[in-house]
Amino acid sequence: MQGDQPHWWQRRWVALAAVALALVPLLYPAIPPLTDVPGHIGGYRILAEAGVGPLAQHYAVHRAAIGNLGVEGLVLALHPLLDVEAATHLIVALIPALAVAAMLWLGREAHGRVPASAGFALPLAYALPFQLGFVNFTLAAALAMAGLALWIRLARTRPDWVRIAAFVPIAGLVWLCHSFGWAMLGLFVLAAEWVIRGRRGEVGWQRIAFALLACAPMAWPQLLAMAGGVPMAGDTGDWFDLAAKAQWVASLLRERWKIYDVACVIALALVLWTAIRSPRMRFDPLLGVPALLGLIAFLVTPRLFAGGAYVDMRMLPYAVALALLTIRADGDIARRLALLSAAFFGLRIATSTIAFALFAQGQATDLAAVAHIPQGASVLSLVNEPSTADWDNPRLGHIAGIAVARARAFTNEQWAIGGQQLIAPRHPSAAPFDRDPSQLVYPKGEPYAQTDFDSAIAGFDRGTFGYVWTVGFPPGSAKAPDLTLIWSNDRSALYRVALSPPRPAR
Repeated sequence: MQGDQPHWWQRRWVALAAVALALVPLLYPAIPPLTDVPGHIGGYRILAEAGVGPLAQHYAVHRAAIGNLGVEGLVLALHPLLDVEAATHLIVALIPALAVAAMLWLGREAHGRVPASAGFALPLAYALPFQLGFVNFTLAAALAMAGLALWIRLARTRPDWVRIAAFVPIAGLVWLCHSFGWAMLGLFVLAAEWVIRGRRGEVGWQRIAFALLACAPMAWPQLLAMAGGVPMAGDTGDWFDLAAKAQWVASLLRERWKIYDVACVIALALVLWTAIRSPRMRFDPLLGVPALLGLIAFLVTPRLFAGGAYVDMRMLPYAVALALLTIRADGDIARRLALLSAAFFGLRIATSTIAFALFAQGQATDLAAVAHIPQGASVLSLVNEPSTADWDNPRLGHIAGIAVARARAFTNEQWAIGGQQLIAPRHPSAAPFDRDPSQLVYPKGEPYAQTDFDSAIAGFDRGTFGYVWTVGFPPGSAKAPDLTLIWSNDRSALYRVALSPPRPAR
């Protein structure tokens, strides 16, 4: 840098361009082609029309403060202006842009300037948690990254009490978006505070104690939920599965093309390894310690926690992003690093745009079935879910959520875990085909397999379901004398149950 003039990658227009580019992959698909998003859209319709219409006969809605309401709250706030599909499209498209803006801000607060390595971190806004459609968590995670930037800024510019007081409401907001995002914010802030206090000369237990005291007021949302909220009823387990954790590392940027996606992960690993080895590059502890603590949390956290799945995997991309943002480089090596990182970000945005367009086209083909579902019908959905080892997943596991949103139908793909959703099915006779994951038909022998296709067709409750929608199975695969094929294409089919006439629209 010459004088006080920033390098090109540190200029404001470059940051604005990066945020704008982060929007591009989701501009075309009307429904964001992320695995869980169609199911979420169905859930938003249920919440928006709670107590009225056909959906009120299918789903109960209870009001509670739970740590999983980020996008729900935003969609419902926009619902007077936008339909739930359009509102979801807008909000979900903004999540990666928010994450990119937060990473750039965080790098600037930690270094005084945006680091040359930032472009390598930015594609992690589209990492696996976002690809799976964990939209509440990724919204909370983006806010957590921004929160860490704000904490560092306030520590530099304001008395301690200001940031401690400011983060009391911020912690509540992030927790309401998603409790795991709140936990990540607390972990990162605690680690940064430990570094900040060390730079002030505090040492030993005094340093640890004061860092804990500074962060303690942020615990109030979870403490309040534990004291009087809805208990989380799901399972906790699958600890220290190192093979699975190695898979999460390889799948960090998993999207559509395995060799390419894994090669990009290897590129990130090489950047970090070069920074470790090079005497002209170094790590700033202000972000390096939170990154290290995040990686440790990834290793020791179980896959399942209180019904939440892939809990360990969710931490990984943000810890890696911090590790990349913490790299300091100067001179020619910084210029080369900035060019490479910008090219990497541009390449990932381009390929994500193509991948999302292809995923959206595939989903649109199967969504043609929804036009043949009467309003208020009850639909058993069965999706031919590929093995978890298959890289290219067509992302159809919750496609029946669009039937909920458009046809106000009852389906078996909505989540209903106590303490994590506000929605519960009203058809106990449909059990076990009344909630997620009963719609997913994995290959035989798959560890997550719960539903067998032929057994489901033979055993589902005819008094509840008037239609069967099979996705990924050839037409005619549902062999039962009371099923009549009424629509199909080459990979999906819709059947009417002869003994159960369609429910009338209300």
